[in-house]
Amino acid sequence: MAGTGGRRRPTAAPCALVTGATGYIGGRLIPELLTAGYAVRALARTPEKLRDHPWAGRTEVLRGDVTDEDSVRTAMAGVEVAYYLVHALGSGGRFEDTDRRAAQIFARQARAAGVRRIVYLGGLTPEGIPEQELSPHLRSRAEVADILLASGVPTAVLRAAVIIGSGSASFEMLRYLTERLPVMVTPSWVRTCIQPVAVRDVLRYLVGCARLPDDVSRAFDIGGPDILTYRDMMQRYARVAALPERLILPVPMLTPRLSSLWIGLVTPVPPGLARPLAESLRYEVVCHEHDIARYVPDPDPPGHPIAFDDALELALRRVRDAEVATRWSNAAVPGAPSDPLPTDPDWAGGSLYTDRRVRAVDAPPEVLWRVVEGIGGDNGWYSLPLAWAVRGWLDRLVGGVGLRRGRRDAGRLRVGDSLDFWRVEEVEPGRLLRLRAEMRLPGLAWLELTVGRDADGRTLYGQRALFHPHGLTGHAYWWSVSPFHAAVFGGMARNIAAAAAAEHRSRPQ
Repeated sequence: MAGTGGRRRPTAAPCALVTGATGYIGGRLIPELLTAGYAVRALARTPEKLRDHPWAGRTEVLRGDVTDEDSVRTAMAGVEVAYYLVHALGSGGRFEDTDRRAAQIFARQARAAGVRRIVYLGGLTPEGIPEQELSPHLRSRAEVADILLASGVPTAVLRAAVIIGSGSASFEMLRYLTERLPVMVTPSWVRTCIQPVAVRDVLRYLVGCARLPDDVSRAFDIGGPDILTYRDMMQRYARVAALPERLILPVPMLTPRLSSLWIGLVTPVPPGLARPLAESLRYEVVCHEHDIARYVPDPDPPGHPIAFDDALELALRRVRDAEVATRWSNAAVPGAPSDPLPTDPDWAGGSLYTDRRVRAVDAPPEVLWRVVEGIGGDNGWYSLPLAWAVRGWLDRLVGGVGLRRGRRDAGRLRVGDSLDFWRVEEVEPGRLLRLRAEMRLPGLAWLELTVGRDADGRTLYGQRALFHPHGLTGHAYWWSVSPFHAAVFGGMARNIAAAAAAEHRSRPQ
């Protein structure tokens, strides 16, 4: 029996409840459920975080917390499928106690509301190791699965190891370790076998589990086709990202605590996440069955599960296509599960260095915009002409385009125009000009120039230089040129504002 609250008549669009909607998987699952024909309700402690998602207007969002019985009871009303995608990892304190209490509340309220199915994404656990000997992270995931399976509501538990996709904490650890360290002294767990899985496959299985028959209540192992050591994963990441082969030297005496401190020094992943994840990496986690392919209504299509290298290509796609990711510019809408989301943490998506300048301008916005749109070519770049010329010469010396291209039109810019050693990537007349660097660089660079007003109605000029480094060389490049930014970028902002003010003063009043 699935619950004591009685059965409701099915509606044209069955309702799916998603907890953890601001998290990595939850935010990517919601559009997949909408596409599959579900009405979606999201439970979030901070609903305001979901406003920038393109699906926000099609989703019912409730404020609440899975540790609060009343908010969970309200969220469960009228729900057919309830997704449990939360965990207290990284929240500090005794996260196991918090996870246990939240799972018990969720199970109890799902049964009382007559929910037809619970779907939970947990962790893949090693065979032959007693649960009490697992790391706190894996032990808590297994305990939550047991609580939900014992709820009396048919439950599908998906057990995954490392999920490959931009924003996944495990993937971000892999990204930063590989990109920042060409030579690594590593813990012995780099030899541990892992079966990673692409985020697209995880989402496909999660959606498919909503339609499992009521008599199916069990755990399923999910993974990709490759079984790799963490060392293999780092070397293959380096190859896909076009980085030199990494020199990896395992050191057995590095304890899990020392490992987490080491990860904390090298990566921006918060220590509260890094330590339990590092402790879990010492276990071999591989799938022991692939029954999910028989149970999910849409079996594995050709090309699925996605191979590890292909999953890496998808996770790095935005950077390879030289697009400014959503969390970097707020100008692009994520179009695939591997793309960044507005709710991804600041440390996700790889390193991004930023130089930001804002100045009030004594001129109307339309005058300032004319100066902005006229930048480059014969007008130059409004700061240290010799420095810009030297940068152009150096670029030509290494086979780049240099400053020789100028601009197509002296007064107007269009998307796709070349502009010295930049390419016009985005133009919003009167508001935004975004340029992408085409000079030879150990990374990807953009320059954004914006025109707007502040709360007092003053004209504001905004300028943002962004650099996504490629490997350790990219980081070294940024720090080697950053001492000159005050003169180059600061002078540029100051002189553009002054040029607009001078043009305004020269016009007849």
